[in-house]
Amino acid sequence: MKRLYVVGLGPGGTDYLTPQARKALEDCEVLCGYTTYMDLAADFTAGKELVTTPMTQELERCRLALEKANEGKTTAMICSGDAGVYGMAGPVLELSVQFPEVEIEVIPGVTAALSGAAVLGAPLMHDFAVISLSDLLTPWDVIEKRLDCAGAGDFSVCLYNPMSKKRRDHLRRACDILLKHRTPDTPCGWVRNIGRDGHEKRLLTLAHLREAEVDMFTTVFIGSTSTRQIGENLVTPRGYEGKK
Repeated sequence: MKRLYVVGLGPGGTDYLTPQARKALEDCEVLCGYTTYMDLAADFTAGKELVTTPMTQELERCRLALEKANEGKTTAMICSGDAGVYGMAGPVLELSVQFPEVEIEVIPGVTAALSGAAVLGAPLMHDFAVISLSDLLTPWDVIEKRLDCAGAGDFSVCLYNPMSKKRRDHLRRACDILLKHRTPDTPCGWVRNIGRDGHEKRLLTLAHLREAEVDMFTTVFIGSTSTRQIGENLVTPRGYEGKK
C-alpha cells in the first residue's frame, strides 16, 4: 500500500499528540517535514528515513513526501498545530493528482488558536475568526479587508504570524483596524511558545497590544465587545445567561 499521512503535531511535545497522530508516527517508515518541526517529532525519528527542507520550500517538501510514498514507503508529512490550518494538507492534496496510487490521510492536531485559547481561559467561546498577518502569500490589502470584516462582525479574533523581523508594524496596523470597531480597553492576550520551553502569556488591552513586541512564535487573541477578563482569564460569553 502506498500511503502518506499528513500529521498535525499540535503545539509541541508528545502530551499534545492525539492517539491517531502517535500511531501514524510510529507506523511510518519516512518522516518528512520542515527542519524545525523534526525537533517536535524527535521521539519518533529513530530508525526512520528523514526528509527535510527549509522554510520557503514547502511545495518541494510535499512533492518529496509524495514521491517517497509512491515508492511504497509509508510516509508521514509532519506539521505543527493542525495539518489543515496553515499546514501542508492543502498543497499535498493539490499535488496528489500527480500520484494517483498514493492514499492520503490527513490527521488533525491541536492548532495554536485552540491551545493558546486554553491557556488564556475561554476567549473563543463564541464565533471567532482566525487570521494570519503574514503577507508572504496573501496580499496585505486582503488581510486588511478580513480584519475589518471580522471587526465589523464582532468576532473574537485570533492572529497568527503577528510580527516578524521584516514585518514590525503589522500587529499595530491590525490593531488600528480593529480599533474602528472596538474600544481601547477591549481585553486581549497573547501566548508565546505554546506547550514548549519558554512558554509565557500576557493579558493586556487592545490599546496596549498595539504597542506590544511579539514574534512569530506568538499567537494573539483580541476579544469581541462582550469579552471580559475574569481574574487571570479571558472569557467571551456564549449567551447562556440570556436564556435564563
